[in-house]
Amino acid sequence: MLKGLYTAYTAMLNEQHRMDTLTNNLANASTVGYKKEGATSQCFDDVLTVRIKDRANGHFASRRLGNNNPGVKIGENYTDFTQGSFRVTGNTYDLALAGDGFFAMEFTNKAGETSTMYGRGGQFTLNVEGYLVNEDGDYVLDTQNRRIRLNTLQDAQIDSNGRITQNGVAVATIQVADFEDYNYLEKYGETYYRPIEGAKLTPGTAQIKSGYLEMANVQIVSEMVNLIAITRNYESSQKIIQTYDGSLEIATTQLGRV
Repeated sequence: MLKGLYTAYTAMLNEQHRMDTLTNNLANASTVGYKKEGATSQCFDDVLTVRIKDRANGHFASRRLGNNNPGVKIGENYTDFTQGSFRVTGNTYDLALAGDGFFAMEFTNKAGETSTMYGRGGQFTLNVEGYLVNEDGDYVLDTQNRRIRLNTLQDAQIDSNGRITQNGVAVATIQVADFEDYNYLEKYGETYYRPIEGAKLTPGTAQIKSGYLEMANVQIVSEMVNLIAITRNYESSQKIIQTYDGSLEIATTQLGRV
């Protein structure tokens, strides 16, 4: 009978994990370039099947399958890379990507280490030195992986291929990068992604839209409906535990008197 307690307990943990993921989506519903996340779950039968078919230790090597834990197991989180809606700003340095691809950004962490990050957020501006940067001060890179520096006293035009011109002269071309398989991208922060071992960089096919921003692809109404469903599932598992608790109380305090 106690196995039901563990089953309800794992269900509550899973719903809590889903809740954390969903509330993070809602918190970033207005974040430029944010891509919503989802959470998966696995039942014990699925996990057992994968472990039985695992030949990593050879056909004749035995290995324990772990503890028998019926119920639900928290799976992996995934990112929905579908394109978000565009918002018109009219600002030349507000850029959105129409299609597959990412902006390449020079990122420096708190330890002073510099690396290249990739993201869809295109809320850029010129700093006092004329470099094209985002809100956090990270530098936008060109096709040669160099920082883009412009003349702050001249107007600029940016075409769909990312080429920046000032007074009719081409100054730089914004890099649009893509990857063969997004499973080799690791999320960093809210809008950045960094490649891990096995990632293959390819040229992006997206067109750059100057004067637009790509908003988060979070559907607030859909997320709120899911929020209600998760809350109801959590409450159901909670009531199961309360029922078991009541039954155990009767077993320990009343049955012994018969």
